[in-house]
Amino acid sequence: MSLSVKKAMIFAAGRGERMRPLTDACPKPLLEAGGKPLIVWQIERLARAGIETIVINHAWLGAQLEAALGDGSRWQIELRYSAEPGGEALETAGGIAYALPLLEDGGASEVFVAVAGDVYADFDYTTLTAHAERLRALPEPGMHLVMVPNPPFHPNGDFGFADGVLSLDTPPRLTFGSIGLYDTRMFRALPRGTRRALSPYYRETIARGLASGELYEGLWENVGTPEQLAALDRLLRAR
Repeated sequence: MSLSVKKAMIFAAGRGERMRPLTDACPKPLLEAGGKPLIVWQIERLARAGIETIVINHAWLGAQLEAALGDGSRWQIELRYSAEPGGEALETAGGIAYALPLLEDGGASEVFVAVAGDVYADFDYTTLTAHAERLRALPEPGMHLVMVPNPPFHPNGDFGFADGVLSLDTPPRLTFGSIGLYDTRMFRALPRGTRRALSPYYRETIARGLASGELYEGLWENVGTPEQLAALDRLLRAR
């Protein structure tokens, strides 16, 4: 089965402060685990699911990303790059708003997959098809977030989750796995070049009852430190 969504965005603009000194000369998504850059694992998985176009935003050492990944033809997809102005990251919502011309061909709204460039997951993106079709049918933009069990570094989770619906406070609380479906209509009012986090968008959409979720319990790693990168490298090589 192929995912009905054909566009994806990988967030790759961050400086990766906790990864220093590894990220002083290399953008974090190009750091390797299991013999492959973190971002390449994601590109391969998205391409296998049927994604045709991936937008990658960048700020820190972005030219290295473009040089290493090219136009995407080696994965039979198209890579588009959103270089954020002045080499300064616009944060997640700001990055999406700036990349809208690359996500919306001809100005048509899109439901798209988005994933953080420093996450590894064995997630099957084709399972998002039904959620994407439901989001497309909504009269106003919603979102669907992939949640994971709370990792040791984030024991209190992010959002409540029950019966496929996200809440701001209802237990049990789970951690957002940095994989989601979003509607480009949600970001059209944000002026391009504005620095803005996604957090207020999560809270507002959840409060309006327009945010669904699912629990993913497979391999998932938020690679935030050199120690976490080394542990993931050992795990992937052992496979």
